[in-house]
Amino acid sequence: MPQRPAFVDGFYPYPAPAILGHEAAGIVEEVGKQVSYVKPGDHVIACLSVFCGYCEQCMSGHPNRCANKAATQRNPADKPRLSQKGKPIFQFLDVSSYCEKMLLHENAIVKIREDIPLDRAALVGCGVTTGVGAVLRTAKVEPGSTVAVFGAGGVGLAAIQGAKIAGRADDNRRR
Repeated sequence: MPQRPAFVDGFYPYPAPAILGHEAAGIVEEVGKQVSYVKPGDHVIACLSVFCGYCEQCMSGHPNRCANKAATQRNPADKPRLSQKGKPIFQFLDVSSYCEKMLLHENAIVKIREDIPLDRAALVGCGVTTGVGAVLRTAKVEPGSTVAVFGAGGVGLAAIQGAKIAGRADDNRRR
């Protein structure tokens, strides 16, 4: 039986109306006047952890804990990034990847090589970083450790790859 999206049943509180989606990759079409990191034609992935780049957390190597995320948001006096019939539509997790085109802060994207297929690169912004990050940064798996991953979806498969990166070279499935 197909699983219903958590939003449909109200299990994920987020203001409506909103355009959902959070894993994305694409090609930059235009940039704003103050953008210096990317240029039109660059291939990029979207990231959930947009950061200001100059608060204490960002400057100490922890942009995921940015204390000034408001600096990356639009000015409330400006027109909304997304709207319908003049009313604002919320941009889910600052990404809204279900849009045909996205408008993102430059600190919410990462350049990638042009030869990486975009449909695969899109997974890096959430699923891969979550799975690999859980193994390397949260669990701090070391070579020789025993690792069990329950569930081999996108995040689980990335956790398995993270365990391989961490030095868990033998694979019990091959025995």
